[in-house]
This record gives sequence, C-alpha cells and structure tokens, in this order.
Amino acid sequence: MPTPKQIQQIFAPYYNAENKIWEGFSEKIQVRQFRKNEIIKDYDGVEKYLNIVAEGSAGLFVWDGKKDICINLLYESSFMSDYFSFLKQQPSGIKTEALEDCTLWSISYPDLNELYSRNETGLRIGKAVAEVMFLKKQQEQVNLLTLSPKERYLNLVKQRPEIFQRTPLKIIASYLGLTAESLSRLRKRVSK
Repeated sequence: MPTPKQIQQIFAPYYNAENKIWEGFSEKIQVRQFRKNEIIKDYDGVEKYLNIVAEGSAGLFVWDGKKDICINLLYESSFMSDYFSFLKQQPSGIKTEALEDCTLWSISYPDLNELYSRNETGLRIGKAVAEVMFLKKQQEQVNLLTLSPKERYLNLVKQRPEIFQRTPLKIIASYLGLTAESLSRLRKRVSK
C-alpha cells in the first residue's frame, strides 16, 4: 500500500496540499498487479479506475479493424486511465494492456468522487490531474499532425529514451504513427 508521502511525491509537480489530503487518497488506493501482456481494461469495457503506474508500463490501444494502434505509452509515475470512459462511466473502444509486469495504484470512480466531495482541495487536485492528462495528450496529437516522422522519433528519443529498451518496436512505431519497417529504416538513417 502506498504511503501518503509516496502519493504526495506523485502529485507534487501538479498540486501542493497538506499531508492529511494525501492520507485520504492513500486510504482509498487499491494496489493492482498485472502480468506482461495482460489486459487491464478491454475494448468496450468501462474504466472503473484512475491509475498511477507504480512499476512497469502499459499502453492504450484502439482497434482499426485489422490491428491494435497504440495511442499512449505510460511508465512509472504516470497517470493512466481511459479517461473518457472513467468520467462518463460508459464503455469505450480503448483497450489498456500491461506491456511489462505492472503494478498500479488505483482509485475507483466512487472513491475518487467521495474524496472530491470532502473538501475543495480534493476538487482542485482532480482538476490538476485532468489538466495534466489533457495537456499531455493534446501536445502528442499536435506533434503527430505537424511533425515529420523523423521529428517525432527524435523527440521521443530525447524526451523518453528508456522506451526503446522497454517497449517492443512495433508498439513504438504504432505510437509514432509509423509501420515497424518505416521505424527501422528511420532509426538506421538517424544513427548514421
């Protein structure tokens, strides 16, 4: 079970609050573990949790009728959720899968709303998390639409180099909007 101090360290870059707030959050957190390649939330399922990746990694995928397309890669200290499904408590077409053995600190939808109702600080923390998730996703979408494949690849190498040691190239390629073959060619050209 995560301590209030561990929870505070995750949230500190986004919101600073008193220790008793983090005590409330840590009381509600469930520790969930998944093996590599295990489905965390399947297509057309309802997202019941807002998660923090404590250890390991996970990916979010959509199905294009032929294959999975990776729309997000998440590693330690990342917030993870099919956030649309979580907020609406309705099914969505997003699958979440463990890419490595994965430990999640999860808070259920009812528990999170109960924390929000306790005081205004809880609501502010929720707003800060939502804003972080939105800003990160919007920047990724803008990059996908405006940067060349080479620029997207170089940004990923610069910002998150560990991905290439931990994640299969075909998933990285999908995340970058490329085929695995295109990514291999690009990596060879860049490394020369």
